[in-house]
Amino acid sequence: MTDVDPENAKLVTLARSVRARNGAAEGAAVRDLDGRTYNASTVSLPSLKLTALQAAVSAAVSSGAQGLEAAAVVTEASQVDEASLAAVRDLTQSGPVLLASVSGEVRDQF
Repeated sequence: MTDVDPENAKLVTLARSVRARNGAAEGAAVRDLDGRTYNASTVSLPSLKLTALQAAVSAAVSSGAQGLEAAAVVTEASQVDEASLAAVRDLTQSGPVLLASVSGEVRDQF
């Protein structure tokens, strides 16, 4: 997939960056309706487990975001898990969710 909106491509870059910085399995980034971005990596604690996308959505909501324009997840997995998609869909029904490889290539869009 090569036709990615430049603003959405920035989300992939942010997701790649947080994944690499934290040495996590996944990195994710979301953009809210005001254009603010939030990024996060996988959270894996004994008492708390979140996918990167769930963590990014959580950061947006805890900062007051009322909705999302778009989201991106960088992972070695071949698809975005249902729990991650559900978290995004709680805030947008139509915003794209990009699935990108660890090299940044967008493989799919939901």
